[in-house]
Amino acid sequence: MKAIILAAGQGTRLRPLTDDKPKCLVELAGKSLLDHQLDVLRAAGVDDIHVVAGYRADQLERPGFTRHINERYAETNMVGTLFAAESVMTGESDLIISYGDIVYEPRVLAALQAVDAPIGLAVDREWRRYWAARMDDPLADAETLKLTDGDRVVELGKKPEGYADIQGQYTGLIKVRADHVRRLPEVWRAMDRHATYDGKDYDNMYMTSFIQHLIDMGWEARAAFIDNGWAEVDCEADLAAATGFWSAG
Repeated sequence: MKAIILAAGQGTRLRPLTDDKPKCLVELAGKSLLDHQLDVLRAAGVDDIHVVAGYRADQLERPGFTRHINERYAETNMVGTLFAAESVMTGESDLIISYGDIVYEPRVLAALQAVDAPIGLAVDREWRRYWAARMDDPLADAETLKLTDGDRVVELGKKPEGYADIQGQYTGLIKVRADHVRRLPEVWRAMDRHATYDGKDYDNMYMTSFIQHLIDMGWEARAAFIDNGWAEVDCEADLAAATGFWSAG
């Protein structure tokens, strides 16, 4: 199994912590976000690890993983960063894709590895507990995630009208089954470059928009259900909440 960690961004909302380092090197509970991920991946037997760098890429040249560069990191979003590592999408094994600003416990990765659908998504059923620790109004920042057939994801990443539109929260951790990995770049390239995707242009589409496009094409996406066990660090308030939440388990 391979893993690609998307770590090209600076994380401007985390300034001044990211003035001199990429977002993934911000520390949580005494260890960088990236090192938290690397430890969990390696413990699960995932040792073919690739990190896509951009901002301060020099700080991500180290042993233990292969570094790729998104030269256009300042002009593109997460999807463009993903395909900067297209060369490793050879399809001989499943592929884990992870945002660079999250951490997760081994049980979260294990749940995702157990999903056998073309797309697996780590989905937090107890997301409101975590969101309430991060902000006053959990609904203000949450995104839709709608399911059918128990665990089949049919919609994600939209603005919800209410809590009924959120049957869990996508965490930024994905698995693509081996037999679909090689098709990812061709699907991305075939998308309309002049269209907008959830309000963003082709170069800056959200990862959820790309996943939704795959779902709309007929790719089966299944949820790997978890109950917390992860954290996202997007701003200093997130870091403060995550420190307490992560340390408390």
